[in-house]
Amino acid sequence: MSPDFSNSVKLKYVKLGYHYLVDHILTLTLVPVMVGIVVEIVRLGPDELLNLWNSVHFDLIQVLCSSFLVIFIATVYFMSKPRCIYLVDYACYKPPVTCRVPFATFMEHSRLILSNNPKSVEFQMRILERSGLGEETCLPPAIHYIPPKPTMEAARGEAEVVIFSAMDSLFEKTGLKPKDIDILIVNCSLFSPTPSLSAMVINKYKLRSNIKSFNLSGMGCSAGLISIDLARDLLQVHPNSNAVVVSTEIITPNYYQGKERAMLLPNCLFRMGGAAILLSNRNSERWRAKYRLVHVVRTHKGADDKAYRCVFEEEDKEGKVGINLSKDLMAIAGEALKSNITTIGPLVLPASEQLLFLLTLIGRKIFNPKWKPYIPDFKMAFEHFCIHAGGRAVIDELQKNLQLSAEHVEASRMTLHKFGNTSSSSLWYEMNYIESKGRMKKGDRIWQIAFGSGFKCNSAVWKCNRTIKTPTGGPWDDCIDRYPVHIPEVVKL
Repeated sequence: MSPDFSNSVKLKYVKLGYHYLVDHILTLTLVPVMVGIVVEIVRLGPDELLNLWNSVHFDLIQVLCSSFLVIFIATVYFMSKPRCIYLVDYACYKPPVTCRVPFATFMEHSRLILSNNPKSVEFQMRILERSGLGEETCLPPAIHYIPPKPTMEAARGEAEVVIFSAMDSLFEKTGLKPKDIDILIVNCSLFSPTPSLSAMVINKYKLRSNIKSFNLSGMGCSAGLISIDLARDLLQVHPNSNAVVVSTEIITPNYYQGKERAMLLPNCLFRMGGAAILLSNRNSERWRAKYRLVHVVRTHKGADDKAYRCVFEEEDKEGKVGINLSKDLMAIAGEALKSNITTIGPLVLPASEQLLFLLTLIGRKIFNPKWKPYIPDFKMAFEHFCIHAGGRAVIDELQKNLQLSAEHVEASRMTLHKFGNTSSSSLWYEMNYIESKGRMKKGDRIWQIAFGSGFKCNSAVWKCNRTIKTPTGGPWDDCIDRYPVHIPEVVKL
């Protein structure tokens, strides 16, 4: 049997040497040049250097013109340079224990609500067994009734509890005053009342009358990063400003009570959650800010009919409204991810990985189309990965495609287990998990990846501004010592 060279120690060090050589090619080229210059200076001696200096004649006009040109170029550069966007801090909503829905409770409710359709009950049980969710996920009070009571009043009540709790926690952590908020963005995909949720926040905290407020709806689980992108653009044109982004999904009015299997799936996965994030472009915040925003890359596949309809809100045959998840969802998500990676790769990957990718691409085009395409090693660009906890299949697929280790996807799996799919806010529960484990160090790079209806794949890249101490009072505060936990492939109910 031939040896497995891909795992051999020799090949490992060859690969490390290649990456070091390519990534530091400029330094390795300049060092000999600088050494040569120093040697030449030493050889000439002080007298020769003094004679050389005296032989140079400076014209006053030339000096002034050169100085003006340098100052002009420096001014243009600094004025055109984008403002740094800092993430000062964020807060996640922690549901009360009274809202918990253990498997037994969920299945009992399903049997009572769908008493005339045992096959739909059995389908939900099979999904739940393989979902990766734990026993502590939460649903809003209105869903605990039999049958559920998804009234407008109950939906507003859930929105107020989730959003106001996250906002109060953010004010407490940052010392931010409501009057200091210049920009407010609220995203909630499926619940869009009048007045809007952003107006609800303005009314609650008596925010300024000249605040720039936005309410994003219908944009799916990736809307949180769309909100971050919108906040970034606004902060570029409004100096010395603070922006608050609120990401949530209100479950109460969207709990499907029919029997279509494709529409019952969200009932098994989606749970309560929300997050409030403070962004700022003020230089005074750079010292206490946790992160700096580096890139946001958005990919939209809505031009394709299959992608557009793969997550679709509609009525079933009985007129009951729900979210229909297509069987093609994972394939479409994979295509969206490829497009997103193609854009973000050149922005974040080291030169060595980009060179390997380019050489493989040229080889496939010119020599052999059957060559296996080279998948860049994104572990060389990021220390942490926050993959949207949309479901076990989503995390499995990204772990496989990006060749990530179990530790890289630990935050996503544990968030899904503890809180379920909290939609656009799940990325912040994952970020908080990494912080709570004491793993976030100064200079670390974080890649947030989210998917949403439409179909969209969005990415955000952050750089840690300072080593972060283990936070207190967060969603993981009372349970982080229990994690990570083993999540079996199937939990028999």
